[in-house]
Amino acid sequence: MSNTAHHTAPQTFLRKWVFSVDHKIIGLQYLFTGFAFLVLGTLLSLLIRWQLGFPGKAIPFMGHLARNGMPNGVMLPDFYHMAFTMHATIMIFFAVIPILVGGFGNYLVPLMIGAEDMAFPRLNMASYWTYVVAGAVMVYSFFTGTGAAKAGWFAYPPLSVVEPVGQTFWIISLVILAISSLMGSINFITTILNLRAPGMTMFRMPLTVWAMFITSILLLLALPSLTVGVACMLLDRVAGTSFFMPAGLIIGGNALERSGGNPLLWQHLFWFFGHPEVYIVIMPAMGIISDVISTFSRRPIFGYKGMVYALAGIAGLGFIVWGHHMFTSGMNPTLGTTFMMSTVVIAVPSAIKTFNWLGTMWRGSIRFRAPMLCAVCFLSMFIIGGLTGIFSAVTPVDIYIHNTYFVIGHFHFMMVGGALFGIFAATYYWIPKMFGRMMNETLGKIHIAITFVLFNLVFYPMFILGIAGEPRRLFDPNFYPGLAHLQPIRTFMSVCAITMFCAQALFIFNIFWSIFRGEKASDNPWEANTLEWTTTSPPPFYNYEKVPTVYRGPYEYSQPNRSQDWAPQTEPA
Repeated sequence: MSNTAHHTAPQTFLRKWVFSVDHKIIGLQYLFTGFAFLVLGTLLSLLIRWQLGFPGKAIPFMGHLARNGMPNGVMLPDFYHMAFTMHATIMIFFAVIPILVGGFGNYLVPLMIGAEDMAFPRLNMASYWTYVVAGAVMVYSFFTGTGAAKAGWFAYPPLSVVEPVGQTFWIISLVILAISSLMGSINFITTILNLRAPGMTMFRMPLTVWAMFITSILLLLALPSLTVGVACMLLDRVAGTSFFMPAGLIIGGNALERSGGNPLLWQHLFWFFGHPEVYIVIMPAMGIISDVISTFSRRPIFGYKGMVYALAGIAGLGFIVWGHHMFTSGMNPTLGTTFMMSTVVIAVPSAIKTFNWLGTMWRGSIRFRAPMLCAVCFLSMFIIGGLTGIFSAVTPVDIYIHNTYFVIGHFHFMMVGGALFGIFAATYYWIPKMFGRMMNETLGKIHIAITFVLFNLVFYPMFILGIAGEPRRLFDPNFYPGLAHLQPIRTFMSVCAITMFCAQALFIFNIFWSIFRGEKASDNPWEANTLEWTTTSPPPFYNYEKVPTVYRGPYEYSQPNRSQDWAPQTEPA
């Protein structure tokens, strides 16, 4: 445990709610800031869907953006490129990861391992405020006169090197965000290794903690590649270097005198981070879903150590498969085959996790509460996303579908379907612990059902469009005569997307109504067995009045089907 002596919580507003060093308050700050960015990123996606569903039609209430590429509310290609670039950037870097890792990770990890706080509370505070600064710089790029970045979230050169000033702010923001993430990763790793309660061995930790631990290692190892890449790109833009700019490039009739950089170097640097990034997003959700399924199936997680090794295997393999994003870049066929085979191998630990989740539910006393429904939705999305990923991993197939909507569908089933339902599950599951009040179960079930149906209606047709050959990142696919007959599908997807966004009002209302007016929650309303449920709801300032001693892990039982065997971890076996 930490050496910090027990004392009363800070009393001033600034020290308690703004510049707090309490991991729980910092976790809530990450959550609400991340949810704000989630709304912004979703609104940008709706602009994309409007253009694709109703090309050439004015967007209501958007005429005032004429100077930024929307005369009279009608979107121009320049604005469309900015919308899909910033949508992906904000959703990945500023919404999903901060919510899952910064928010739920910060709040839960010390509670779940029996610690008083994070190992470095002030570093934790600095990590959050650095993230806020990075987000502010990214948002400011919208108001630079030329608009935000327009080169795609992958920022391939040479376009990203010659883009207007908005791209520079995009780069600076990601450098600042990388500093925040590195601080947070070091804090998580140190906390989990050094501050576990007596008896809390590594293989007694809940899978949520294991997922946060492995995710932090991924961030620590993968982020330097991105940081170095964007720093070199910044030098290319402002200092005249040629890391990525090819020699003799002619823009606007003017030849740029460069020594001759290699644009493919950026792709290697970016995707060496970019593919582990997929698992940085989805892995915390995997851990959360594991604990939710175990709790509501009234059974210990099936094959606990196998699940831990599968998490570690996915993380390790994630570092040697980045080249499958570059199959269409002129890769040597032998090297491409190596990347293809290593990518397909990732299906093995992923399948282990899937079958272990199903094995946990098999013959369990399942309680279909809102968090469990989210977990089932996550599982189905994960299976669809994983299976379509195998298609994308095979080189001959990927050469055909690489730049089509098939890849967009696969990506969103994994990154949105998986991460989003992981966020929903965590919210419904741990809000009672955070605020001491229950969320409305009926509203929760309605929200989950509507979101699940509409999500599939939005993203599953992308596979149909992809097989038909529709390119992604295209302003108006109707410019292709052979794709004009698919416009009804695009319109249908856009209507469903707008409806799904409106349905999230149920979720937002449920959160705030429950925080202030919801039914009061007991300390352990779900009869769960992980350590955070043994303290009060909400927890006190230093989490536990007395340092807990763990006698058995959350998944160690003799008769797991019987609810009376779900005894607290702190009672001797």
